[in-house]
Amino acid sequence: MKYWNKRKKYQLIYMLVDFVSAMLVWMAFLLFRWLVYEGRIFSINTVLIPMFNFYWPLLLYPLGCVLVYYLSGYYLRPLRKPYSRELRRTLISSMIISIGAFFLFVIDDPINGHYDRYLTSLLVLFAIQFVGCYFPRLLVTFIAHKLDDVAPRRYIIHSIDEVHEFEKAHAQHPYDEVILDLRSKTKENDIYLLINRLYPANVEISVVPSLYDMLTGAAVIADVADQPLIPITEHKMSDAGLCIKRAFDVVISLIALLLFSPVYLLVALVVWCTSRGPIFYRQERIGLHGIPFNIVKFRTMRIHAENDTPQLSLHNDPRVTRVGKILRKYRLDELPQFWNILRGEMSIVGPRPERRYFINQIEEKAPYYCMIYKIRPGLTSWGPIRVGYTDTLDKMIRRLNYDIVYMENMSLGLDLKIMFYTLGVIFNGKGR
Repeated sequence: MKYWNKRKKYQLIYMLVDFVSAMLVWMAFLLFRWLVYEGRIFSINTVLIPMFNFYWPLLLYPLGCVLVYYLSGYYLRPLRKPYSRELRRTLISSMIISIGAFFLFVIDDPINGHYDRYLTSLLVLFAIQFVGCYFPRLLVTFIAHKLDDVAPRRYIIHSIDEVHEFEKAHAQHPYDEVILDLRSKTKENDIYLLINRLYPANVEISVVPSLYDMLTGAAVIADVADQPLIPITEHKMSDAGLCIKRAFDVVISLIALLLFSPVYLLVALVVWCTSRGPIFYRQERIGLHGIPFNIVKFRTMRIHAENDTPQLSLHNDPRVTRVGKILRKYRLDELPQFWNILRGEMSIVGPRPERRYFINQIEEKAPYYCMIYKIRPGLTSWGPIRVGYTDTLDKMIRRLNYDIVYMENMSLGLDLKIMFYTLGVIFNGKGR
């Protein structure tokens, strides 16, 4: 089974275990309340017909637990996670869940008539939540390690010319990780071209560091039994940050699709009435892991604007319709991309995706373009804000450099700043 399929399998296993555990935790907490506070020692048969909040929390509590665990980044890397990190994340998540559930469900319990009962209820809920969640998780993790089901298959490349052997072997029995051990003198451009070829394989890529890399702290020790490596596909943002970023993308795109639905209808009607051709324009772009996807826009050019050779949009481009100029000025043509965001092909903030034709030209001057494949492309980013529309290859490279700086400094706060500046660009009509 592929490593990435194993990852999805264990994501589902942990989510199911957490959901069932949370449901049992809530029932155990109610049982504690009945036995200790109400003294119903001889009436446990009424546990399924409680007077206190039961049915709604019985569903909402497990769903809330799974949501908190997801936002904590627990499900992002279900394989090869250290026991210490599992303990730490479960402890912090249990604190958040118990405090949230206390104020949502428990604080209105009429039986909590005294301050000491409030505090006792909170502490008991936290204790039951932590124990009831941590030990089932620990059991799953222990069994997975015991079965050696989480050990990755690694392929080591010692030479640029060995990539063909990897591609053949990967096609027959997929690998999970590729380590570049290029200790001989290798041109930097060749290394980037190699990484560019490896990205679509959807594997983790690492490089054996030189002495300089180790002295400057670029190397990372993932396991004490392993040699130090420089992770290429590793994210700079924390697991929790990545999950919160994705959740933010989903929520905002849903709100945008619903809130701007009258705008969508109006723009679609105007495009249809003023220019012959389809309302939407779909174009293949290169996204996460170097995988192509179709980006969706409102059509702003006349049909057959490009023949066989792709062309960059120029200032006062005669191919752009009169309505298209207005749509571009306020970036209304990009509203349908919230659908791409909802599908997981894009993010609200991230490097703008390009076509393969132009990527090939960029890589001749900037072979490190492949480095942005580690994150989802975005609706906006620091590059488009600083450079604007890219009508030349040099501008595309400048935008790339800004996007790489963004990628190396990714944070939720930086995303909010970029979104704020983007709104300024839109309201001032500087989209083009």
